Amino acid sequence: MTRVYVAAAAILLNLPAYAQDHAHPEGAPTERLGTVHFATSCSPSVAPGFNRAVALLHSFEFRESIGAFNEVLAADSTCAMAHWGIALSRWSNPMAAGNRSVAQLQQGKQAADAAARLGLRASERERGYIHAVSQLYDDFEHKDQRTRIVAYERAMSELVMQQPADTEAMIFYAISLAASAPPTDKTYANQLKAGSILEALWAKQPDHPGIAHYIIHTYDYPALAGKARTAAQRYAGVAPSAAHALHMPSHTFTRVGMWEESVNTNKRSMEVALSSGAIAEVLHASDYAMYAYLQLGKDSDAKAILDGLPALAARFDPNAITGAAPGSAGVFALAAIPARWVLERSAWAEAAALEPKPSAYPYTEAMTYFARALGASHTGDVAKAKTSIDSLALIQQRLSGKGEGYWAEQVAIQHLAAQAWLDLAEHRQNEALMLMREAATREDATEKSAVTPGPLAPARELLGDMLMALNRPAAARVEYRATLKKEPNRRHALSSHGPRPNSERR
Repeated sequence: MTRVYVAAAAILLNLPAYAQDHAHPEGAPTERLGTVHFATSCSPSVAPGFNRAVALLHSFEFRESIGAFNEVLAADSTCAMAHWGIALSRWSNPMAAGNRSVAQLQQGKQAADAAARLGLRASERERGYIHAVSQLYDDFEHKDQRTRIVAYERAMSELVMQQPADTEAMIFYAISLAASAPPTDKTYANQLKAGSILEALWAKQPDHPGIAHYIIHTYDYPALAGKARTAAQRYAGVAPSAAHALHMPSHTFTRVGMWEESVNTNKRSMEVALSSGAIAEVLHASDYAMYAYLQLGKDSDAKAILDGLPALAARFDPNAITGAAPGSAGVFALAAIPARWVLERSAWAEAAALEPKPSAYPYTEAMTYFARALGASHTGDVAKAKTSIDSLALIQQRLSGKGEGYWAEQVAIQHLAAQAWLDLAEHRQNEALMLMREAATREDATEKSAVTPGPLAPARELLGDMLMALNRPAAARVEYRATLKKEPNRRHALSSHGPRPNSERR
């Protein structure tokens, strides 16, 4: 048995098996992906396969959906909508922050163009879908990603108006609304509109995988998370054969501080994802499980996840299209999990010893520099803190230069917080508090990405820690309470006086 399966067995011991709806060879389990009916002008013989492909797409099982749409094309080479499905699958997770790679965009555009060529023989409704997906790839060499995402959402809105009886169009329109919502809009206008569409449809189609899934994404915000609780409790039962359907409820469980539920659903997701070789999905679910274990104070379980990373990393291909988690999510988890392990335990010497791993996603390296800067400041290694802070500044500049506005802002917040703690270590108390307050204010003004269960260390919680260090406990408690409004049941903030001693943790 290889190291990865040993590590996986330690994490996934005694998990139940789940059935599916799709026919498999004798003795294999039955596939369960939920129920989708998507009418097309393609050959009637491919309708079951097309519905299955769309069900996989709705659960963000992109590798499998691409394969299923290609099976449709093998049976009906004139099916324009199969190319549409491949193009939308190539776009991958619509909720993922960060620009798509050129290679990914080229592949998606090829599929969208093929759909458009065959669309001359398709229905007007189908041409509406094809026109919409083409907006995601339109002139991507010159148009920025935000412009193309908004154009897709508008095209889906037009399709819904033209085809008011098409519930699939409504469902895809709803997730496009959530995906195009500005992260700084605290009215949540797009999300609330999407939620109202999805909730009305869910009452009529309770076994539809996309509806429950997209309700969770739509309400994946502190102010809205309670609205997704029912969907979170049901989605895993709708499509238990999809690893992402098993992981996705943990987004809501994390938002409302239901740590045991998050652990349980992520363990199930990790099992299914590992069995299909979707390593990015395993890593993504592992990060969410790690976060939950640390909030529960179950350090031995968290350490098992940490110890399993090398074996998973050995099998991980960041360029592979597998499930909902893109390669960037796997890279993120490989950096986030070690950083969480040290910061949640206030293991400052361990934090200072972390070594960044270069990747195509600089914001993942920034997490390591951030943790290292905090650790170095707490242990008095001023030189290491300064070099780590300098690295954060350079990464922020690189991200800004590449048009990665969201991640540039997240790294800017980390840079402010890291500098604040260095200022405190060098006895510049006023400067430290000023920078830490700015970091907290800026973090409050944005939202976390779906790739992460939460910040490595919430800025407002760090502000509370700083006030405690300055012997201002009343002011610190105000910041801890504010942290808990956004991050319910966080173990550190709940203590109201900083981290518990290691001896109190399991």
